[in-house]
Amino acid sequence: MNPDVSAYFDKLNQAWQVDVCQQLRQVIHAAAPDVTERLQYGKPHFLHNGSYLAVIGPAKGWVSFTLFKAAGLENELFEPSDVTDRKTIKYKPGQTVDTDALSKLVAAAATAP
Repeated sequence: MNPDVSAYFDKLNQAWQVDVCQQLRQVIHAAAPDVTERLQYGKPHFLHNGSYLAVIGPAKGWVSFTLFKAAGLENELFEPSDVTDRKTIKYKPGQTVDTDALSKLVAAAATAP
């Protein structure tokens, strides 16, 4: 795990956001063990085989999780969107991360061409 990404999460002002970000990070690493991390465009990005797999983006009232290479993946967790190759989930205070469902989605995206 990249120490810059760890420091980024540790500096978040809201404890619930730190918790959600850490859970999302763990899911990504469990579902795609060879993923690499880096801060890019001011947010933690996760790359798999040189391509974007996911990005975590904390905002004032939520944490967004965007999954790339997600064409064909459907789940009620995703926000409605016309973009077919990436899907986003917004986590708000008090909302739990469905780690089992998310893990399956990340694994599927990691194996997509």
